[in-house]
Amino acid sequence: MSINMVWPIILIVFSNVFYNIFAKSQPVNLNPFASLTVVYVVAAIVSGIFYFVQNPGQSLIGEYKNLNWTSIVLGIAIVGLEVGSLYMYKVGWNINTGYLVHSSILSICLLFVGFFLYGEAISLTKILGAIVCVIGLILINK
Repeated sequence: MSINMVWPIILIVFSNVFYNIFAKSQPVNLNPFASLTVVYVVAAIVSGIFYFVQNPGQSLIGEYKNLNWTSIVLGIAIVGLEVGSLYMYKVGWNINTGYLVHSSILSICLLFVGFFLYGEAISLTKILGAIVCVIGLILINK
């Protein structure tokens, strides 16, 4: 497996660990939507900086001509992810349980999404993996 395949996974894992630590550390009395206004301003600035680092001399505004409706819907979905995560911790989920529960359920859902929307194969090992996820959900919530 090449580094091109590995580095995105490392980035996702590293970022998710810190994401969950800081999401759980948000002040209890802070409205998640107020927090997200700051989060997204910072994210926009960081994204802009990385765009120009990767594309020196290019026009970010010019790049917007390549956008379509998916960026808008992705933005809405990201707000749902963020608010759901912040409320998950706000209502008392433990950091070592909440993420595991929603990730297991998500994995099972994406198995079907991959099959029905993208024609991805569902193998016996994937079915067994989903069964393991369900067994894990049962065990972790006892």
